[in-house]
Amino acid sequence: MSPSRLNFSGSRPSASLVTRDSRSLAGFTLMEILVVLAIIGLLVGLTVTKFTNILEGNEKKIAGMFVKSSLSGPLMQYRMALGEYPSTAEGINALITAPANKGERWAGPYIEAKDGKVPLDPWGEPYQYRYPGTKNKGSYDLWSKGQDKADGTDDDIGNW
Repeated sequence: MSPSRLNFSGSRPSASLVTRDSRSLAGFTLMEILVVLAIIGLLVGLTVTKFTNILEGNEKKIAGMFVKSSLSGPLMQYRMALGEYPSTAEGINALITAPANKGERWAGPYIEAKDGKVPLDPWGEPYQYRYPGTKNKGSYDLWSKGQDKADGTDDDIGNW
């Protein structure tokens, strides 16, 4: 016994004192460990779900920024140099390579393109382009087909 626990009365230490000391040396019970693991599992599950929702929201924002902002300047420069936007047949590839019959006035490339290709949308699909636009009369329509990769559905992200 330690000097601070000397018993001068000659009696034995109380049972609660012995039980408390032996229990504090035993560590955690299996039940306590399982409860902690369950709580950690719940927290990980909630975090993964939130992170997935954040990424999905960012994909939509990235596609929206591309169709509304990133290509509007290059398309305007193209229009100023050639007098009109690229046709639907020429598409936004006309911002990277000169169309066949417009080479002398073409002052591009108007966008930086890795490997000479227009960037794909966040779902790996090409952006869609139409001139003259049906949703933007007198201008162009530029859109992503969205997460479902189907044209004309509610999740399409366009410049309209």
